[in-house]
Amino acid sequence: MKKHEPEIIRGSGNIYRDFNLPNADVRQLKAILAAAIIKTLDRRGLSVRNAQRLTGIDAGDFSRVRNADFRRISVERLMTMINRLGSRVEVRVKVRRTETTAKSVAA
Repeated sequence: MKKHEPEIIRGSGNIYRDFNLPNADVRQLKAILAAAIIKTLDRRGLSVRNAQRLTGIDAGDFSRVRNADFRRISVERLMTMINRLGSRVEVRVKVRRTETTAKSVAA
């Protein structure tokens, strides 16, 4: 019996885009910002209540970030959380043409 070799597909770097989810870039950005917040909380040993006392931001928001529940939290709110924890956000934008765009430009 031959073993079936799984097909390996290189991801785009954005799992939300790879699964064709709506607002993939926003979801990816929220996940990156949340990871930075969680890393800061863990590094400083802060509970969500201590983070609330330190930043004035509701502990529920920190809890939602820890649970990766971004439905009711905006990118701006995540950036505010990072800033109040004493870090800064640096954004770099890399614009890539999609295959569809590249084909229509060449036509």
